[in-house]
Amino acid sequence: MVSRSSTERHTRFGGISVTVVVAGAALVLAGCTGSGGGGGGGSEKSFTVAVTEPDFTAVPILAALDTMRGNGYDIKQVELAEPELAIEGLAKGEYAISAEATSPALIANQQGAPIKVIADVVANQWAFYGQEGIKTCDDLVGKPVGIFSEGAVATAMVRDWVKKNCTKGEPEYLVIGGSDVRAQALQQGEIAATALEIADVATLAGQGNPLAPPIVDFSKEMGDVHPQTVYANSEFLTDNSAAAQEFVDALAAEHAKINENPAYLVELVQKYLPESADESLKQTADEFVQKRLFDATALDTENMQKTIDFFVEAGVIKEGLTAADAADLSFSDKAKD
Repeated sequence: MVSRSSTERHTRFGGISVTVVVAGAALVLAGCTGSGGGGGGGSEKSFTVAVTEPDFTAVPILAALDTMRGNGYDIKQVELAEPELAIEGLAKGEYAISAEATSPALIANQQGAPIKVIADVVANQWAFYGQEGIKTCDDLVGKPVGIFSEGAVATAMVRDWVKKNCTKGEPEYLVIGGSDVRAQALQQGEIAATALEIADVATLAGQGNPLAPPIVDFSKEMGDVHPQTVYANSEFLTDNSAAAQEFVDALAAEHAKINENPAYLVELVQKYLPESADESLKQTADEFVQKRLFDATALDTENMQKTIDFFVEAGVIKEGLTAADAADLSFSDKAKD
């Protein structure tokens, strides 16, 4: 496979327990300046980077960090055992910047943690695939639909679509495991439909097992929902704004290079994740560029609020959180210039 499919994880913060999709790598710039912006000591250009399970969506971030190294930053990479450690360390000020699922950052923020979303990692890349002949929501009523877990973000997207489009009932939801298991069950006729990511579908096609066109493409239907973002410790953003800006600038530049030439994304995967490169790599890269999924500066107040509202409706966070509470998009806005 080109990348690990998103893995559903159990994240706990401030007494709230929620299963979330961690789509891509958990990367954290740990260590801060002597002024104490993010803990860990060091200087303005000395950071530690913690990486958890890097995948296809992480390679632009890894490249951006190398760009910073080329500009004089001393960045050490270490690996965390679980992405939960990243959000906890970020909330405590032990780490400065993290890039993983949006929902745990929103949970932490709502609990009072000093965390702000500052940029996008990858846009919504989920779609809902079904057996041949299934065209509408009502075609799925009473039929088995595979999900990873009740609390997964993809499950919330499916349930939201079913709620809005089914008029005669709803499917029977079956918890049957990861995306590879669900895809196999779909192909073998054991389930009627399931949500998959672009990389999963490209891998199947590369293996000679293409799926029928999706019933619904969530990247279009829910394009304003951003499941994976970059977020930072608020004190770090205040004390080390130049470093934070350089990171967002570098990430935006990597995304621009990919969008100009999908072959560049292939090169990045081959460089940073050579064990993941396979026959589906080029097709996946082409899909990412065609759908414009990489754009670090894609967030604005409107789609940030729609992302928050989605997680409220899904029961992940409580009502009342605003885009101004959850995000500082000034770095993203400056990167557009």
